[in-house]
Amino acid sequence: MPELDRDAARAWIERWDRQQEESLPDREDRFTALIDAVEEGTGRPDPLVLDVGCGPGSLAVRLLARLPRATVIGIDADPVSLTLGRLAYQDVPGLRFADLDLRLPGWSARLGLTTAADAAVSTTALHWLPEPDLRALYAELASVLRPGGLLLDGDHFALDAKESPTLARLDLALRRREDRRRFPGGHPESWHAWWEAAAADPPLAGYVAERRRRRVDAGHHDSESTQLATHVEALRAAGFAEVGTLWQRGDNRLLCGVLGTALTTTG
Repeated sequence: MPELDRDAARAWIERWDRQQEESLPDREDRFTALIDAVEEGTGRPDPLVLDVGCGPGSLAVRLLARLPRATVIGIDADPVSLTLGRLAYQDVPGLRFADLDLRLPGWSARLGLTTAADAAVSTTALHWLPEPDLRALYAELASVLRPGGLLLDGDHFALDAKESPTLARLDLALRRREDRRRFPGGHPESWHAWWEAAAADPPLAGYVAERRRRRVDAGHHDSESTQLATHVEALRAAGFAEVGTLWQRGDNRLLCGVLGTALTTTG
């Protein structure tokens, strides 16, 4: 297999970020709000943060640029993203990646934590988990966060069409209209096109094949985990005492859960 180097990995991540920004024009604003919440909510300059579904580390490196004394553990099962992140950010202090499948119970034990985490963060990732896996994930995160620890999830959260059909329809229509206004000529590169290009690149092709073997995207489509109510209910069931939206632009939200103080946590 041809070898990737750090420069190539960084170029692929820059291309990934451009593609994401085309689909999520408020991505950087949401990153900023999330990092503000970590800084303010943990109340310390050196928090331990779990980046759940970290991809190539786009959020993690931004968080560490703001809080250089933090420790961020990026968790993902995608060999393409992990390989790119490890190569591109190998010299970033405080960052490490963990190759773990969040759909498998007990993944958190393999992190080797010696103290409870201050926050768990995620962006545009957890909606791909089927609802039972999402509930299990939140319960497992609750077991490794300190009392009062934060779950911060930035994503597009849809309204339940059964409960609020008119609002759900308008919510989707407004997002589509804004997308057409911003990108009247269409998007230069879609999510699918980025992955097709990665599969055609010899140094990445083997990692893309391994990604397919792991079925990283299984359950991604038509999941109830795209719905806001699903996340709110799952967080409350896991023991998060407060759940609410800290930042919002249309259906693009930063959802926050604050872990209750009655749970027993690691550390």
